[in-house]
Amino acid sequence: MSMKKAVIVILLFCVIGAGVYMWTGGDAGNSDAGAGGGGMPGQGGPLAVTVMTLSPQDLAFTHELPGRISAYRQSQVRPQVDGIVTERLFEEGVDVEKGQQLYQIDDARYKAALNSALADLKSAEASVKTVEARAGRYKQLVKINAVSKQEYDDVKAELDQANAAIAVAQAAVDVAQVNLDYTKVYAPISGRIGKSLVTEGALVTANQQQTLAVITQLDPVYIDMQQSGQEAMQLRARMPANSDIPVRLILDETTGQAYPLAGTLKFSEVTIDETTGSIALRALMPNPEGVLLPGLFVRASLDLGTRHVLTVPQRAATRLPSGGLQVWVVDAEQKVQPRALTVEQAYKDQWIVRDGVQDGDTIIITGYQKAGPGTPVAPTPWVPEGAASSQPGQQE
Repeated sequence: MSMKKAVIVILLFCVIGAGVYMWTGGDAGNSDAGAGGGGMPGQGGPLAVTVMTLSPQDLAFTHELPGRISAYRQSQVRPQVDGIVTERLFEEGVDVEKGQQLYQIDDARYKAALNSALADLKSAEASVKTVEARAGRYKQLVKINAVSKQEYDDVKAELDQANAAIAVAQAAVDVAQVNLDYTKVYAPISGRIGKSLVTEGALVTANQQQTLAVITQLDPVYIDMQQSGQEAMQLRARMPANSDIPVRLILDETTGQAYPLAGTLKFSEVTIDETTGSIALRALMPNPEGVLLPGLFVRASLDLGTRHVLTVPQRAATRLPSGGLQVWVVDAEQKVQPRALTVEQAYKDQWIVRDGVQDGDTIIITGYQKAGPGTPVAPTPWVPEGAASSQPGQQE
């Protein structure tokens, strides 16, 4: 037992001795560090931050909306008389002019009907001449009582009937001529014609549902867009008064391919669709090369003009628990104070400010994470990414 106690005592002294050694050695190290003037970084001095001074700038405002191209004009070519198509007089997919003949319908029976109507007209005209001659004689005879007045009145009535027969015959001629003309099917508008839906030998009727072909006018074209009602109100407020709004198109969002020509916003619906809560906008876009085809989806950019506004980089603002935004402003004593921001909208990587800061205020861009109200700072100008390498005299 005495041996075990002796070992325990020896171990206890070793532990106490090691603790004393470490304690005295650690104090010495701290003493040396303090003598060297080190300590915690940032203690005893202002916080290093980068800042920028706010000033208004002119920004070009745009508003992007998805859109779909629709035809400026589109005409369905239909027959207006019955008959067999004897000839197609156009090539599919080409441009046709208004008044150009597209189809020929068999006109044999319509020519016969016209000739019959002309014969009836000539017969009616001959009857009128005969009755007119008789009425002339009766007029002289009634004066000398060679015929009765009743007989003269009967002849005048017969003449009126003959004249009416001429009018009916002339109307029949006109109808027959119109039907004959309708056997030639003409283009009602100028534009690009699609495929023919009938071939030679097909029977067509005046009341059929199927069209013969469709002509589409491709220059210009419409861009139909949909805008939510709430955003439409904001958009109207930003639109320049009494001026056309230019519209440009992005054909491919992946590559950013833009359409080279600009159009104009021409139409805005006056009511909001109750089912979708959106309002229709329509722009007119030139299309001389026929690149824009009806049904194509595009992204339209509305040019709302330039405004003089105050902006704050988004990286300088922090989101509050209430959902608002705040920035840190450096005052004249080089101390920071928080400012709540009221913003209008985002513009690229900036906030357009409505209230909270003003022209000439200095705000912290980087380093505000360690700041609190009244914290002294050592500000240096903030250089945006990519701007430093473009400054003269700097090397990579």
